Amino acid sequence: MTKQMLSFKNASFLYEPYPIGVATGVFEEQVYKQLVETFPPVELFSFMPFHGNKYSLSELNNPDAYHEYVRTTPVWNEFHYWIKREEFPGEILAMLREHKIDLEVPSRTAANGSGGSRLKRLVFGDPGSPPPVLSARFEFSMLPAQGGFIRPHTDSPQKIITLVVAMLGKGEWNPAFGGGTDVLRPKDITNNFNFKNNYLEFDEVETLTTFEYQPNQCVIFIKTFNSLHAVRPMTAQDGQLMRKTLTVNIEKVL
Repeated sequence: MTKQMLSFKNASFLYEPYPIGVATGVFEEQVYKQLVETFPPVELFSFMPFHGNKYSLSELNNPDAYHEYVRTTPVWNEFHYWIKREEFPGEILAMLREHKIDLEVPSRTAANGSGGSRLKRLVFGDPGSPPPVLSARFEFSMLPAQGGFIRPHTDSPQKIITLVVAMLGKGEWNPAFGGGTDVLRPKDITNNFNFKNNYLEFDEVETLTTFEYQPNQCVIFIKTFNSLHAVRPMTAQDGQLMRKTLTVNIEKVL
């Protein structure tokens, strides 16, 4: 039996203006400590200024370094194996249904050989095609605590669910620096329908609530036409300090 890695037993959700949740204690403490201590060094990351001033290491961004690091770091190799299981997307969908969020998206296993409804085919792909197969991948992400930010956005259309876990040890972060994830609404209602993920500026949005950046906490995003969120510019004076996160994406395979 595969060892359980992420736990969402403490998850709770908001439902306005779109479904978004938070879960605490998602990793066992010892596992979390190992993950934090073996988070990759910044020199392996790609810089992505379009999103703000984000650093990324993933299957898409510097993939050779990503795969080598995951392969040679036991705890990350184990986590990689766990989320790459066919069952993983279905497990997350089931967790969401427990919170009355039924996306009516077939899981990876169910999609194989399943015809699905016409509505699902219209929403998620060509009307004549079968329902999408879902897959999962994860990304190491960092933002400089001195001025780092991610611009307001809704996530790319191929994403279904995103899980963002804060990666920091106790006492490493002062909440006064910021770093929380803001749930946003556009000031101009004509910008509300944003399924294709046009980026907005901070002066174009208002903050409805903020999920603070806290150890071993996961923010759970559901991709919708208005799932607008961001990380506002942080205020630390230490130019070496980073806001580190583990981001798991569940996506439809195009």
